[in-house]
Amino acid sequence: MPKGKAIMVQGTSSGAGKSFLATALCRYYARQGVKVAPFKAQNMSNNARVVAGGEMGSAQYFQALAAGVTPEVRMNPVLLKPEADQKSQVILLGQPHPELSRLPWRERKARLWPVVRQALHELLNEYDLLVIEGAGSPAEINLKSSDIANMRVALEAEARVLLVTDIDRGGAFAHLYGTHLLLEETERALIKGFVLNKFRGDVRLLAPGPEQLQTLTGVPTVAVLPMWHGHGLPEEDGVFDARTVGRGFRVAIVIYPRISNLDEFEPLKHLPNVELSWARKPQDLDGADLIVLPGSKHTVSDLEWLRREGFETPIRRHIEQGKPLLGICGGLQMLGQAIHDPLGIESAGLHRGLGALPLHNIFTSKKVQRPSSLELSDLKGFWKALEGLKIAGYEIHHGQSERLVAQEGSVLGLYLHGLFENPEVLQRLFGVLPNTGDVFNQLADFVGQHFEKGSLEGLVS
Repeated sequence: MPKGKAIMVQGTSSGAGKSFLATALCRYYARQGVKVAPFKAQNMSNNARVVAGGEMGSAQYFQALAAGVTPEVRMNPVLLKPEADQKSQVILLGQPHPELSRLPWRERKARLWPVVRQALHELLNEYDLLVIEGAGSPAEINLKSSDIANMRVALEAEARVLLVTDIDRGGAFAHLYGTHLLLEETERALIKGFVLNKFRGDVRLLAPGPEQLQTLTGVPTVAVLPMWHGHGLPEEDGVFDARTVGRGFRVAIVIYPRISNLDEFEPLKHLPNVELSWARKPQDLDGADLIVLPGSKHTVSDLEWLRREGFETPIRRHIEQGKPLLGICGGLQMLGQAIHDPLGIESAGLHRGLGALPLHNIFTSKKVQRPSSLELSDLKGFWKALEGLKIAGYEIHHGQSERLVAQEGSVLGLYLHGLFENPEVLQRLFGVLPNTGDVFNQLADFVGQHFEKGSLEGLVS
């Protein structure tokens, strides 16, 4: 029998608020003196962080920080990093697994589940409580036979399940009832509460919905969480807040199809004198003071997308005007002279870069995954403010270049992720630090305030 207890946050859909709620619960229970760890069996995301042993999903990385424990790959044993609509790289216990990456989706389960199960039981034996996050929805009946991230984990861990839904989308009660109805009886028995997330307006208008839902399912609605913009926690990729935020110095981040590590720009959303916007079409770059080409899970195809969609002209115009441009990891590779891919890691052959940096990049079979730091020197223009500053971050890339940092005129390229997560960088470039307060404690206060009294304690009693 497992030593530790488990709470699992499942959702009626992607983007319902699973990561947000799991992070808040990690800090809430840790503040009660409970030894807590996060767990997500299988995460599909191009947001990743480097830890001992390799890489893990960013959401579980931040959940571990919220719990006050060291992030490690067992907390997210399987990470799927999409490279195309029907292709993803499998990261198993922190390391790329080419053989599994080539297997069809449904055939992976037999190989992945034993690893997931072992990691789950090891953590249950080492911690008092696991806060487990599901993936997508447990009622995706077309995928249930190959599911290793939802009810199979809940049953294995004997978890008490919270089912969360995004009420702002509409149809929340139907989503909860339909999800409950599609589950098997043994699975329904694990659900201890419904959570309505992202609610706007007068909570009294919900009646008699929660009461009728409880009559139909036997499950109480234990929390109504108000819509909360600007909570300071990065969103999962693909579900990020796409609103333009802030006013002042305008930073435009190009959002190509296979963007990765979008979460590293979260600090910019909290600078009062910076306007952060997402560029999905070329005209979105008009008037930008700083353009950022972020990381990419498939640099060659995203470079082709830039050209096909017409981004190259405004990018060149921006550079000719002497305005700063930043390329990070895949963005650096795009800005070089050429990308060589002799092994077909992404797309075999020689691919012409944007030519803004004097670099040649080559893809090799070895994937670099490491925490890293570098000292910036010999900088010019806008970037001169960072002269002599040692910045900390992390590297995740197949491509190799002559150096980790390069500047040509107003263009700066870095292989290092995490530039804007260094407070001194924000202070030097923008003259201000983000005002996010203690994010994890604010999240814990939030759930403590909006869950029914005693319901969180009841889940672990």
